[in-house]
Amino acid sequence: MKNVTDSLIFLGHWPFARSFGFNTDILATNLINLIVVIGILVFFGKGVCASCLLNDLLDNRKQRILNTLRNSEELRKAAIEQLEKAQIRFRKVEQEANEYRQNEYSDLEREKQNLIKIGYEKLKQFEKNKNESLCFEQERAINQVRQRILQQVLQRALGTIKSSLNSELHSRTIRANIAILGDIEWQK
Repeated sequence: MKNVTDSLIFLGHWPFARSFGFNTDILATNLINLIVVIGILVFFGKGVCASCLLNDLLDNRKQRILNTLRNSEELRKAAIEQLEKAQIRFRKVEQEANEYRQNEYSDLEREKQNLIKIGYEKLKQFEKNKNESLCFEQERAINQVRQRILQQVLQRALGTIKSSLNSELHSRTIRANIAILGDIEWQK
């Protein structure tokens, strides 16, 4: 008890301990409160083993840390398993994508070759049709030229015949034609 009275007398020497009021200095009040609580615990808690409480607190803390470590290790293993599964799925999808790409490339190449072949065949058919059209047009043009030449020749011949045909030549031609026709009938 003497220690408590000595402490109070010692506090009397502090100038700010003479009056009571609110201390707004957080650091000083926390330090004072901490010292008061520890002092009360030491004075009244002599029968309680302080080291036992501290050991219990440390053991609890140690168990929580170990549990946290175990949980984090389990989570890490689960994450590694999920990562491995995801990598396997990724490789499988990547392989399927490569196969699909190759199939598409081969399909595209086949389609390209078919289109080229069809285009080449159409070009050949077009060339054939063009050549046939040219030949037809040439024959038509030649026939038109022949008809014009024949018409011109006939017109000249008629003009020549009309100009040179007199009545005597006309009657000789008619007799000659009648004679030719008469010989043809006798031969039958």
